[in-house]
Amino acid sequence: MTTDATTDTGEPTLTIDELAARTGVTVRTVRFYGSKGLLPPPVIGPRRVGRYGPEHVARLALIEELQQQGMTLAAIERYVRQLPADLTPHDLAIHRAVVASWAPDAVDTVARRELERRAGRPLSADDVERLAAMNVVRETADGTFRIDAGLLRLGVQLLDVPLSQEAILAARTVLVEHSRAAARELSQLFRGEVAERATRDVKSLSAHMHPLVVQALLTTFQRSLREELSEWVRNADPAAPEPTESESV
Repeated sequence: MTTDATTDTGEPTLTIDELAARTGVTVRTVRFYGSKGLLPPPVIGPRRVGRYGPEHVARLALIEELQQQGMTLAAIERYVRQLPADLTPHDLAIHRAVVASWAPDAVDTVARRELERRAGRPLSADDVERLAAMNVVRETADGTFRIDAGLLRLGVQLLDVPLSQEAILAARTVLVEHSRAAARELSQLFRGEVAERATRDVKSLSAHMHPLVVQALLTTFQRSLREELSEWVRNADPAAPEPTESESV
């Protein structure tokens, strides 16, 4: 980051109050996490004002996800300490996706104020309509909202993506269909391997394979998508540099 109001990639940075409002935590919590080493220190800008960037937002989202999974503060500290120091906000989002993949299906019914608190931002009528189209939120007859807790943050992030609603829904359909197809084929493969084993062995194998398969799918998809996007950029701009080894793996 630079020492002004933008990061070195041109992205605007936040004051501690803006960071707290963006992520739905208190200023006191941000400072507490910083004192525990869970957040890197802010960059000191003009007038000695600390500025926070996308990495801080991503780390707070990861910490929140870890908390929702029932991890204690001590466990979260150990988890964060094991992360490489040079992770980008994108990398942190991948870590959060891995953690969120273990969350049980959770549908909550909340009031509008609580919906916006969980979203971390005010929501316009159009925002709510788009979230409803993504099956993230459904307004009930009494004015409350049934939300898919596991998808809410993703849905809110998609509100700012410069894609049409139709494109987002089409992408969701592609992901769901291909994910189900991959899960079905993997399940059939594993069934063939354990057909002759006792039930307890099957359950044990399932418990061990679940995290490995999820991690493999996320990693494989991440690399494949990066390769596809890099090829797309190169075709659009032949002068664009080839990705480095670290960017292609």
